[in-house]
Amino acid sequence: MGGDIRIGISGWRYAPWRGQFYPPGLAQRRELEYAAERFSSVEINGSFYSLQRPSSYLRWRDETPDDFVFAVKGGRYLTHMLRLRETRTALANFFASGVLALGPKLGPILWQLPARQQFDAELLEGFCTLLPRTTAEAAALAAEHDAKLATPPWTSIDGDRPLRYALEVRHESFGSDESLALLRDNDISLVVADTAGVFPDIRAITSDFVYVRLHGEDELYVSGYTDESLRRWASLVTKWSDAGRDVFVYFDNDAKVRAPFDAMTLRSLTDRGGA
Repeated sequence: MGGDIRIGISGWRYAPWRGQFYPPGLAQRRELEYAAERFSSVEINGSFYSLQRPSSYLRWRDETPDDFVFAVKGGRYLTHMLRLRETRTALANFFASGVLALGPKLGPILWQLPARQQFDAELLEGFCTLLPRTTAEAAALAAEHDAKLATPPWTSIDGDRPLRYALEVRHESFGSDESLALLRDNDISLVVADTAGVFPDIRAITSDFVYVRLHGEDELYVSGYTDESLRRWASLVTKWSDAGRDVFVYFDNDAKVRAPFDAMTLRSLTDRGGA
């Protein structure tokens, strides 16, 4: 049996999308609902810039269908400021911010490293070891939050479920055998990232699921994908799924309103684009 395929967009609240992807006059509060009628998953990327509130996660959970899944982007405070060093308390704050309120709709958690970050086996192993592997472990870690958490912590769960993690790297050193072996040993999916040639294209399967981010074919965050290119991606996605792996694909080429339309095209080209 093939794995699930979920194709969606990175974020959903973009002013240029209004009147183009979103119908004229659609209330902003209904944009997620509208997107969730067309995609089976979206990335929450506001969590990369700052800790969100439990009330936001609860609202997003309520505004989407029962079988919908969110990918959540981990905070840049851990990846870009702490640079993966001494992250336990920051990781506790992240989970206590309301991520667990998504319940069964919580999908993979994405960590994106800065381009200057090179592979350091000891550093990456230490970070991977800290990552909770179930929602129960995450709730226990969330209880270690500190006073920097601005909102009341969310540390409850409605069932213990496994957690999945993906790592998006932007330095060629992560393509080494040692790096790939470390990711496989820790069951972390190395993101397949199409960055218009700006960053290294490292394609290796390191987990039981595949996480794909499409940032633009010719120009980062801007350009769309041709039908021919989308057919190639559809072939890859179907191949991974046929091998029994779940596949998550998110379009991040949002600057010129190409992401939602490219995502809908790719979904139409795959057999299970709606999971």
